[in-house]
Amino acid sequence: MDPTMMVTPEPPQRLQALARANEVRLARAELKRRIADGDVSAAEVILQCPEGASSWSVGELLMSQRRWGINRCRKFLARNQISEIKPIGTLTTRQRNLLATQLRSCEQFTPRVVAAQLQRTPELEYAVA
Repeated sequence: MDPTMMVTPEPPQRLQALARANEVRLARAELKRRIADGDVSAAEVILQCPEGASSWSVGELLMSQRRWGINRCRKFLARNQISEIKPIGTLTTRQRNLLATQLRSCEQFTPRVVAAQLQRTPELEYAVA
């Protein structure tokens, strides 16, 4: 080795892999929080497929929503013939559109949305009173 050659120390490959995995975990955790809070819908994540979510399984994404447990997730995916362990990044365009459309229709009937619609409809208030 030439004594004048400067070698820049690079971290070992395993440390780079650990750092990348940590970035993905942090991005996924933030996305889960935003989905649970209602800031982002699961349908948007499926359609846009952000970088941190591409290796995330469809089942985990669905279960990060409020009121979605393992049974509801399995029934929803079985109805659409999609495996719950399938990564979001490997969904076809047809599968993405199908899931997003059905998720949006499910969102219309959540208790929070129904309650908000009832509060906005004045003729229903007279019927209840």
